[in-house]
Amino acid sequence: MVTAVADVLAGMAIAGFFTIWIPDQSYLQSIFLLCMSTACLYAGGVVFNDVFDAELDKVERPERAIPSAVVSKRNAIQLGAFLLTLGFSCAVFVNFTAGILAAAILVLALVYDKWGKHQRFLGPLNMGLCRGLNLLLGISVIPQVLANWWFISCIPIVYIASITMISRGEVYGSKRTPLQFAAVLYALVIASILYFSFIEGTIIFAIAFLSLFAWMIFKPLINAIQEPSGPNIGKSVKVGVIALILMNASWAATAGALYIALIILLLLPLSIWLGKKFAVT
Repeated sequence: MVTAVADVLAGMAIAGFFTIWIPDQSYLQSIFLLCMSTACLYAGGVVFNDVFDAELDKVERPERAIPSAVVSKRNAIQLGAFLLTLGFSCAVFVNFTAGILAAAILVLALVYDKWGKHQRFLGPLNMGLCRGLNLLLGISVIPQVLANWWFISCIPIVYIASITMISRGEVYGSKRTPLQFAAVLYALVIASILYFSFIEGTIIFAIAFLSLFAWMIFKPLINAIQEPSGPNIGKSVKVGVIALILMNASWAATAGALYIALIILLLLPLSIWLGKKFAVT
């Protein structure tokens, strides 16, 4: 959920919201509503993921809320529906474009939870689209700039698709090939952000954040490539998700919103702490 908020803040920075908008009540309201929207959409998607996986989790992850009977499936469905509805409503209050994007994220999240995650190729693409649209949700705070920046959503799509691809081995292990392919995609993502920072003249700031990002994601991935066991792959996936905060900080730095990049960076300790308390994947 914290990484989803970071997505939106990065998108708002890319749109120029933090550099051209004069802080007032509507300014703060837009930030709050879009952050609330993405948090609720993310949480609702996680709830429905557990709903659809309830039977499988009885075998593979019996400690989760539904199979352990901490929460009933009916109550989980009600909670998930409420969160998704609230997430969509918050986006609509910002503007119509944000509402459309929120609706698309909602649908894609449910499609992934029910069907997409079981597909070898379309599953990773499905999850990647959710993250790419999440970045666009932040950019939609200024709808007219979406036409100029929509294509950068491809970068988080590639990144999340690669994480989703390797996550299939976090229970029983995997071959090295998908992990090596993920390493290539990670490098492509970093190179793409570097390219945009060079174009924007902010490459020095971007490198500072991208260096941390690269160190964080490649260290566990290299360990997993050397020994592709379930625990090693699971750690690589978990770190990859949390590292989205550093990717988003890099985007904000690339956009010239250095103070927003630092604020996003401050979300990292919170995300790491939450990752120790709750399942990230």
